[in-house]
This record gives sequence, C-alpha cells and structure tokens, in this order.
Amino acid sequence: MEQRRLGKTNYQISEIGIGCWQFGGDFGPIEDERSVATLKEALSRDVTFFDTADVYGAGRSESIIGNHFKGKDDIIIATKVGRTPALYPDGYETSIVRDHITASLQRLQQSSLDLVQLHCVPTACLKQGAIFDMMRQIKDEGLIKHWGASVETIEEAHLCLDQDDCASLQIIFNLYRQDAIGELFQRAQEQDVGIIVRLPLASGILTGKYTADHRFADSDHRHFNRDGAHFSVGETFSGIQQDKAVSLLSEIMPFVPEGWSLADFALRWILDHDAVSSVIAGCSHPDQIARNSHASTLAPLDKAIHDELKELYHSKIRQHIRCPI
Repeated sequence: MEQRRLGKTNYQISEIGIGCWQFGGDFGPIEDERSVATLKEALSRDVTFFDTADVYGAGRSESIIGNHFKGKDDIIIATKVGRTPALYPDGYETSIVRDHITASLQRLQQSSLDLVQLHCVPTACLKQGAIFDMMRQIKDEGLIKHWGASVETIEEAHLCLDQDDCASLQIIFNLYRQDAIGELFQRAQEQDVGIIVRLPLASGILTGKYTADHRFADSDHRHFNRDGAHFSVGETFSGIQQDKAVSLLSEIMPFVPEGWSLADFALRWILDHDAVSSVIAGCSHPDQIARNSHASTLAPLDKAIHDELKELYHSKIRQHIRCPI
C-alpha cells in the first residue's frame, strides 16, 4: 500500500483508507466480530488511516476502533464532530463541542485525537466563523492535534480553506462528482491542506454490483435517504437517483481497461489526482479490503482517459445531481 502525506499534519497515511460508518450499524446490523476481522485485515494490507465519527452508531464505531487499536501508534484515526442532535443545526457552543470531543477521546482511548473534522455543519455556521475559533481553542487545550472539515459542497470547502490552520478537507469526489478538479484542488495544494475523499464509489454504484431496482435494507441510508429525506441527498449515490446512476455506468464501462474491475477503475481515477491524500471506502467485510487496496497497485490512467471522462461528466452526468455541488 502506498502512503501519502496528509497536508500540514505531516501524517503519512495509506492512500486507501477505511471509512468506518458501517461499524456503527447504520447500514444494517454488523457483528462486532466481523468489524474486528475487517480491521485486522486492513492492518495486514498496510492500511493506516481510519475515518469515523461520534454519530456512527451513537459512538459504537469509535468504541470498536478504540478497543481494537488501543496503544497502537502507527495508525492515524480521524473522527468527526457536529451532527449530534445536541449540536446540529444551531447548538454549536464551545463547551458542548468540547464535551463531544472528550467523549470521542474516551471511546477511542487516546490522550489527544489525531484529527477531528467538523461534520458537515451548516453553511451558515461556516460563514459565521465562530466554529473555527472553537476548534482552535480545543486544539490549544490539547484535546486534538489537528482539525479539518468534512463538507458537502465546493462552496463549503472554500469557506474552510479561508482558515489558515485548516489541516484537511473531506469531500465527495468520484466519477459522478468531479467539480473539485481545478480551483479547489489547486488551492488545497497551495495551502498544504490534505484532501480526504469519501463516497469514492458513489454509495456502491461504481462497483457495478447493483441494479436499477435493487432494494436496500430499510435501515440502509441508500433506502431511507435515497431522496434526501434525512440528510443531504448528495451523501447517497452522490446525489443521483439510483436508476439513473446505474444507467450511467454504460457510459463509463468502455473506459475500463481489460482485466480491471469497475471499482479498480473508479478508485485509480481518484488516486491519479495528486491533491488527494487518501480515499476512504466503506468496508463491512474483510474481503472488501483486498479488493479496494488493489487500486493502489495499478498504473495511473492515461491523460486522454481523464480528459474524456471530464467531458463525459460535464455533458452527461453533472446535470443529474440533485443537490448543490
């Protein structure tokens, strides 16, 4: 597994990391034994970056990670704060944010958190700016080593980049969401801000294993949030309706090299962007670790392929995204 630098944190992290939302059970039931087996497989594949949040399973994801990685200092764990009912959408006060981060510290069993990211807080809150001062104060207190932000839109990403000490940005970026290419990536590199990519496979659509009429479990956000009923629709299938997202695969498949899986191709395409520090793909089974890690071993795609995929995005894909980009 190749390692990359996470911006001004100077952390060296695996270019394929793991998003740990699924360990909270929010995609459906998952046994602790399978979660632990998945984490063990990740370590065996030299995965060194793990992304979680305090709301994943109401802290369950953090607890599983903390119990398994207690005392291990050769990995980086990033967590998030800002989406619990006590905070979201307008309860952001320093004391409450501090209490949440302290609880994450206890669950993750660390003395100071490697990285805490604001968790998709409202745009208005970012514009007001007090939330950034809260993170600075909590960092000065030693509870966190670095802070960053997980955002839903390009506008929000730029608002965070207006803060000189923002260390990382977690963004939606994949073949169905390409707008970060250009100004955002350039600015992040100039300011030494690490880019963490989430939803690299568009909620699984870019694996090619789901049909247009596939029925997800009622507890899976791909069912209950398919139209944005509970949070931004951009978090589900990158904002594209399931049937349309599946049908668009016919436009992408001709570009996939012989012998590659669609997921290989989608992940390698992301890794070809130098601004990206790590790609976090959700894995709920050990076998998925090996499949996702394989992209790190593949050769970069030709520039001509990147150019054609950019044209395809702007001519046939972007118009189907049902949320601010």
